[in-house]
This record gives sequence, C-alpha cells and structure tokens, in this order.
Amino acid sequence: MTTATRKAGSASPARHAAGKHVAERLAANPAIKRANTDAAQIYQHRDFLSGAQCAALIRMIDANRRPSTLLSGKPDTQFRTSESCDMDRWSPDVRPTDEAIAALLGIEPSHGETMQGQRYAPGQHFRAHHDYFHEAESYYAEVTQAGGQRTWTAMIYLNEVEEGGATWFPQAGIRVAPRRGLLLAWNNMNPDGSPNLATLHEGMPVVRGTKYIVTKWFRERNWLRD
Repeated sequence: MTTATRKAGSASPARHAAGKHVAERLAANPAIKRANTDAAQIYQHRDFLSGAQCAALIRMIDANRRPSTLLSGKPDTQFRTSESCDMDRWSPDVRPTDEAIAALLGIEPSHGETMQGQRYAPGQHFRAHHDYFHEAESYYAEVTQAGGQRTWTAMIYLNEVEEGGATWFPQAGIRVAPRRGLLLAWNNMNPDGSPNLATLHEGMPVVRGTKYIVTKWFRERNWLRD
C-alpha cells in the first residue's frame, strides 16, 4: 500500500463532503493553481495579499512574537525553533485577512482557529510534521471536543527569503519557496475524510534572511464558541 493510500485514522463522511466542497470551489477559481501531485490536495494563490497587508502583519509578528510551542506531551525544543504570534481575529489589521481566507476556501469563519504568525531567523526551522491531530496522542480527546479534527490549512508567505525557508512536502514531492503574498492551502485529509499521511511537511531552515508567514487552521466543526 502506498503512502498516499495508507490511513492514519478512520474515514469521515462529513469530512469527505467538506473536503469535496472546498476542492470544487478552489478548482473553479482561475487564480488558484493545484500542485502537480496526486498524493495530496495542495493549492497556490499568488498575490493573495498586497505588500502593504504583508508589511502590517510582519510588524504585528515582530511586536508580539514568542517562542513557538508544540501540541505534545513530550516536546522536543529542537523540533520547532521559530517564534510565533497569536493574532486577534477581531483586530482591524487581522480580520480582513482572516475572513478572506475562509471565504476563499468556502469554510465558515467559525471553524477557523486563531490565525498565527511565525518568524524564522537564520537557522530556525519546523521539522516534518502533520497538521492534523493524531488519535494516539494524549491531547486528542481534549482538542477534538473543541471543533473536532483539523481539516484544511492555509498559509501565506509575507516576504521573500534570501536563501532557504521553503515548505517541503517530502511524501507528496512538493517544495514551495517563500514569495510575498503567496497563499498555500492543503487538505489534511484524504478524499474519504481520513487523515492523509502524505501531508507531512517541513518548514526548512532559513539560511539567509528572515521568513515571515501566517497560518490558519480549520476544524471540521465550530471552533469558536458562543
């Protein structure tokens, strides 16, 4: 059985339907280009944000950054060495981007987690990982009670990097270099709604320059509470 067809969890009719809806919406958008792989549903939208929007988000990340963390009971301090910034979704500098991402994918904004900014200085990285939640981990029961499994990820590069800092999907054979305003989105699930092992991805080390991105994760149900 190939990597693309192995499963890391059970199928889900609801996640299947949601994934199909988003994929059809992206396929109908002429600004969207699908990556040349059958292993995972990965899409790009160039110039999704303007230079001014990117600059405003970079300033916010620089002003509020902290060491990045891991959702794990046994954290490895060398696994993710970047800095992060949790962004107020209702801020006038954040809300337009936050809601534009949801509109692009056709997902209810209430399914989206807090948008997070990340800063990678030279040598910093995020080793290969999945964005979906692993059923065998101690955190699983708690996080899935608050919106359920993660489905889609959207990430926007806020600047170019002199060298390094690509996003690499080793099992899907896709590598994307940072480009200001470029949005990268992927379905963390297989078409049947089970977690897709081939969405394994890595934030490769920055060699020269500083890399800034924002990331938005979506859940299968409402993440925001009334």
